[in-house]
Amino acid sequence: MQKTEILESLREAYGEELAALGEKNRDIVVLDADLSSSTKTDIFGKKFPERFYNMGIAEQSMVTAAAGLSLAGKTVFASTFAVFLSNTYNVIRQSVCYNEVPVNFVVTHAGISLGEDGPTHQILEDVGIMSGLPNMKVIVPVDSIETRRVIDYLAVKKKNPYYVRLTREKFPVLNEESYEFKEGKSVTFRDGNDITIMAYGIMVSFALKAAEALKSKNIDARVINMSSIKPIDRDAIIKAARDTGKIVTAEEHSIYNGLGSRVSEIVSEEYPVPVKRIGMPDIFGKSGKGMELFDYFHIGISDIEKITENFYREEFK
Repeated sequence: MQKTEILESLREAYGEELAALGEKNRDIVVLDADLSSSTKTDIFGKKFPERFYNMGIAEQSMVTAAAGLSLAGKTVFASTFAVFLSNTYNVIRQSVCYNEVPVNFVVTHAGISLGEDGPTHQILEDVGIMSGLPNMKVIVPVDSIETRRVIDYLAVKKKNPYYVRLTREKFPVLNEESYEFKEGKSVTFRDGNDITIMAYGIMVSFALKAAEALKSKNIDARVINMSSIKPIDRDAIIKAARDTGKIVTAEEHSIYNGLGSRVSEIVSEEYPVPVKRIGMPDIFGKSGKGMELFDYFHIGISDIEKITENFYREEFK
C-alpha cells in the first residue's frame, strides 16, 4: 500500500517553532520587514509583541538593527522575502559577516514556486550570493520537520550568521519526527549504486519520485538531501562519486553558483566524475502557477527522470 503524501508549509513551521522557542528563551528577538503575515513571524509577534520588531519596508535598517541586537546579547531572527533581503547584500557583508555577528536570516518566497508574483520576486541567485560571503552559512530545509529542527538548532546562539531559505509552497514531509539536523551533513533518502541525484528543498521529493520511476528502467539511483549548502558534506559528495561514477544535481535555483557548482568544484578537486546540473539556466522566472513552472522550465519530476536516464546511459552509446 502506497504511503499517503503529507504536505506542510515550511514558513508556518518556522513561525510556530519560533513562538514555541520564545516561551523557553527570552533572549530570542524577531525582526521583519512588513511581511510578517507572509513569513509567519507574526505568530511569534502576537505572542511576544515586546520582542518583535516590524521594521517596515526598510530591509537595510532591519539588518543593521539585527546586528546591534545580536551584539547586545540577543538571539536574533530576521525575516523577509528572499528577493528583498538580497537588496541588503552590502549591509550584510559589512555589518554582519565582516564583523562575524551571529544573525539568523530566515527568508521565504524564494524560487519559481513563488508562482504568480513573477520574475521580479522569484529570486534564483540567492544561494550563490549568500554562500559567497565569508562567515555566512547557508541552509535550505527539505520539509517542515527539518525546518523546525534547523530553527531549534539556531535558537542556541552560534558564532556565525546563517541564511535559511524557505518558499511559499507546501512541501511533502520526508523526515520522521525524530530527525535531528546536523550542520554540514547530508541525508541519504534512497540508496543506489548506478547514479546519484543530489538536491535540496522541494527538489528532493522530485528526485525521489524520479528515482522510483528509474527503478522500472533498471537504474538504481541514490538520492541525497544536501540541505546544508555551506558548509557542505564533502565526504558524501566524494563517496557518491566513487560509488556511482556520475552525479546529477537538482535545485530550484540558477545552475550558476548553486549546488551544482559546489558539487562540480569538489569532484573536480577530489575525484573527477561527470556531473549534470538541473536547475534554472541563465534566465529569469515567469509568472504562473508555482508547481506548474517546474515543468515549464524543464526541471520537474519527469525532466529529472529523463535527464538522469539519458545521462546514465551515455556511457553505453
